[in-house]
Order: sequence, then C-alpha cells, then structure tokens
Amino acid sequence: MPVDSTHLLEGRYRGASPVATLLQIFRPDWGRLALAVFFFILKHSPVWVLPWMTAHIIDLISQSATPDWPALGWSAGILAVIIVQNVPSAVVYVRQVSIAVRNAELRLRSAIVRRLQHLSIGYYTRQSAGVLQSKLVRDVEAIEQVTRQLFDAGLSTLTGMTAAIVITAIRAPGFLVFFLLAAPLAVLLVRVLRRPIERRNAEFRRQVERLSAQLIEITTLVPVTRAHSLEEVEIARADAQLAEVRAAGLQLDGINALFGASGWVMLQLFSMLCLVTAAAMYWTQWLPITLGDVVMVTTYFTSIMNALLGLIGLLPAIARGLESVRSIGEVLESPDVEHNAGKLQVANLRGAYRFEAVSFSYPEGEAAALHDFTLDVAAGEVLALVGPSGAGKSTVLSMIIGFVRPSRGRLLLDGRDLNTLDLRSVRRGLSVVPQETILFHGSIRDNVAYGAPGIDDRRVWAALKDANALDFVQELPDGLETRLGERGARLSGGQKQRLAIARAILRDPRVLVLDEATSALDTASERLVQEAFGRLFAGRTTFIVAHRLSTIRHAHRIVVLDRGRIVQIGTHDALLAQPGLYQQLARNIV
Repeated sequence: MPVDSTHLLEGRYRGASPVATLLQIFRPDWGRLALAVFFFILKHSPVWVLPWMTAHIIDLISQSATPDWPALGWSAGILAVIIVQNVPSAVVYVRQVSIAVRNAELRLRSAIVRRLQHLSIGYYTRQSAGVLQSKLVRDVEAIEQVTRQLFDAGLSTLTGMTAAIVITAIRAPGFLVFFLLAAPLAVLLVRVLRRPIERRNAEFRRQVERLSAQLIEITTLVPVTRAHSLEEVEIARADAQLAEVRAAGLQLDGINALFGASGWVMLQLFSMLCLVTAAAMYWTQWLPITLGDVVMVTTYFTSIMNALLGLIGLLPAIARGLESVRSIGEVLESPDVEHNAGKLQVANLRGAYRFEAVSFSYPEGEAAALHDFTLDVAAGEVLALVGPSGAGKSTVLSMIIGFVRPSRGRLLLDGRDLNTLDLRSVRRGLSVVPQETILFHGSIRDNVAYGAPGIDDRRVWAALKDANALDFVQELPDGLETRLGERGARLSGGQKQRLAIARAILRDPRVLVLDEATSALDTASERLVQEAFGRLFAGRTTFIVAHRLSTIRHAHRIVVLDRGRIVQIGTHDALLAQPGLYQQLARNIV
C-alpha cells in the first residue's frame, strides 16, 4: 500500500540542501541500503584486490630463482574465490538497491498525488497540468536514475580509493602524494563548474515544463484550432517553444562537454605523471619499490583516476537529479494548502447557508469580486444567481463549495462558520453539476458510481432513470459496461450532462450546485435535463447559475448580482414585473 510520505520533504526545501532532502527520501530504507553497501564492497573487491595480487605474483616471478608453485597456486585460488563471489554479491546488491529505489519512487509519487489532492483550487489556476505531470513523471525518474548512478559510480570510487590508499600506504607510501594531489584538483574542478551546471539544468527543466504545459494545451485546443484553420499558428507556437528547449539544451550540453573534457585531460595527465615517476624511482631506487609495486601503483592510480573521471562525468546527471528534488519540493512544500486537519466534522448536513457581509477579492484582481454580500438561504431552498459576466456568480458558487473563503465577513453553514469545518466532510453531502461535464476513460458504471465502486447495479439503473439517461444507456452495445473514451468523447453533450445528473442523484446530496449546466444543450436535450432537475431538486438546497430562463424561472428566489453586489432578490414573476437589471437580462434569456 502507498505510504503518505509527504512529510519526507517538510522542512527540506526552500533553501535547504537537496542532498539532505535526498537522504530524507530514502530514510525508511537506510537499513536496506547499508546492506547493499556491504554487498557492493564484496562485489567490487576484485577491482582493488587484483592489482595487489598481480603485484604479488610479478614479485614472486621476478625475485625467485626457481618456480614457487604452491605460492602461485594459493594466489590463483584466492583470486578465483574473490572473482567468483562477484555473481551472488552482485545479485544481492542490485536487489537491495532496486527495492530501496522503487520504494522511494512509490513514496514520492504517492506523496505528490496526495499533496495534489490537498492543494487549494487557487493553486491549480496558477499551475499548468503539464508542469505537474512533468514533476510526477520526469522528475521522479531523474531522482531514481541519479540514485542508481550514485550508488554504482560513487561506491566504486569510494571503495576503490580507500583500498588503493591503504594498500599503497603499506607497500609504497611515497606514492600517496599523487592521490592527495589528484583529489583536491578534482574537487576544485567540480566547484568551478558546479554553479554554471546547476543554472543550465534549472533553465532546461523550466523550458521542458513549459513544453509539457503547451503540449497539453495544444491537444485540448485541437477542435478549436481545426475549426478555425489555425493549425499553422499552433505549429508556430510549438516550434517557438521547441526552439527554446533546444537552446537551453545546447547550453547545457556545452557546459557538460567542457566539464567532462577538462576532467579527462586533468586526470590523464596525472596518470601519465604517476607512471613516469614510478618507472624513474624503480630505475634509480630513490624509493625502495619493486617491479610489482610499479605495476600496482600505476594500476591503482589509473583505476582511481578513471573512477574520478566517471564520477565527474556524472555531475551533470547528479545536478539534474538534485534539480528534480527541488522541483518536487515546490509541490510538496507549497503553502497553498487547504487545511482540514483538526477541524469540526459535519455528520448531518442540512444545507442552510448564511452570508454575513461577505467580501472577496482574487489575488490578481483589482476590484472586489464580491462586496458586502449578505443573504440567508434556507435548507431545501432552490436559489438562482443571475447577472452579467463578472458579476460574482461563480465566486459565490466557489465559496459554497469551499474553493475560496471570504476576504471579509463570514459564511455560515447550518449555523457554523465554514472556516471551522472540515470541508471534506461538508463535500460528502454536496454535488456539483458543472457546465462541462467531467467524465473519465472508464465504463458508464465507473463514471456514474464514481466514489462508490461497490454500489449495487440496481441503484445505478435507478439513478440513470431519474436522470432521463436510461433509454440511451440501454441502447448502447455494452450497457453499463460501455467504455466512454477519454473525457466521454463518445457521448453527446446532453448525454454527458444526464450522466452527471445520475452521478449527483446517486450521491443523494443535501446541497446541489449547478454551474451553467444547460448552457451547451440543444432544446431536446435541455427538456430531458430539466425533467431530471425537477426530481433532483426535491428536498435539496440548490444553487443555480444559468443564462436560460427555463432553468431559473422555477427557483424559489432569484438573486440578481452586478459587480459583486446584490441589486435585486425575488421570484421570477416578481422580478419580471419591476424595472431593473433582471428585466433587462430576461430580454436576452432564452
């Protein structure tokens, strides 16, 4: 089962070291990783034992007048055991690392998904779906890849250097100066080029996220683009963004190439110097070393230099991985969260709302969307909200659902301030039928019974009947099992809307919110939907935003809004009989 590990990055972003954050991500598997390190040392031991044993055998040959077969046999036997054990050790090592990495991958993606479910609606108005998709897929993959690379190359370098230094200190301590000089130079190279690499990685990541966002936008707009013959416009927009990605990628590739080439040249020069120095010392015996020591020291140094070179070559991948840690931290540590923990649970929702001098302004808006909005809505009342565009109707609905909260004033639900209530428990008794019906790629049963997977088919059919959707569902080849395609692409607008109503009926809500639910329907579809609404409204507090007279005329009251203020309240007939904004709007209402 996925574990809620959102807390793994709490306090580890916003200026904190991404390396520390990476350690936190793997904290639950530290024991497994320690075991992996042990088996890596066993697996990798032939790399640093072979030069030692090779030097021993060379000295055995060069310093003995007659063959020492027993000593040679023991040396060969030890080497054989060390080499053969690589197979089981490698299997165990890879298994432990793989489990730890896959666990971290699961925890991260689970944490992101959970966080996305708790972020406020305002967050999604500012963040593209393509950017979030990139964080969930690409960034987690980058962290997984860099972890594997760090284990393979990092442990290889660390164990190889440790063994080489220890053995060299025992057999030829004078050559430690080469190891001590090479490491600081490698570190200096890393420090000089680290910042440019980080900047290029950050810019490349931003460009890829913009491309992901634009791709989703392009696929969404295909019907509009095709209908207006704007294909070339979209192609030009995409090409411009692709060019930005290309430019950022070329800059990143350039700095990576400079880094890799500089590291290679530096380390190869050191390897050459080590070989020449060892040969000179053997000839002159300035240091008492054997021919085997020359082979051993140069082999170790070359091995260490190649390992350092590989590690330096990994720096771009490490930088990408750490940038991905920062990227995921932007989601997991976003302060824009809907806080419900510890708030009052609502068990029995009646649906009585009271707006007390409510005002609201959007962060990016200059004028208030609502101003001094005061209204009592009785439980079971059907209330319609009308007004010109920008009057504040959608803001009222968002406030009822809990997507936004009053900037000033209070909104009470059943006599309790909505700010003190757990909105998740409130929404269990609430259903929303939006203008654009949200359906997913699944069966009709899955869509209608969304959130109640074990519900009885009899209740699903009853809800479809009440929603006037029974006839068209029965005519489909697979009935309830008919797959709808992505976003319900196989259904008409009226059919989608009736499925949305069936979903609402099945939830049996106490509060119903209709947001332009009939605006896109033809006359025949609207008649069927209106009949379904008549059954759906019964005994439920209902808020309606609509431009069609047929949808609002039977409301108990109609609230007329203009520039965020209530200008008229009454029944359809009463408002139609008095001069005012409603009378003007009614002339344009179908």
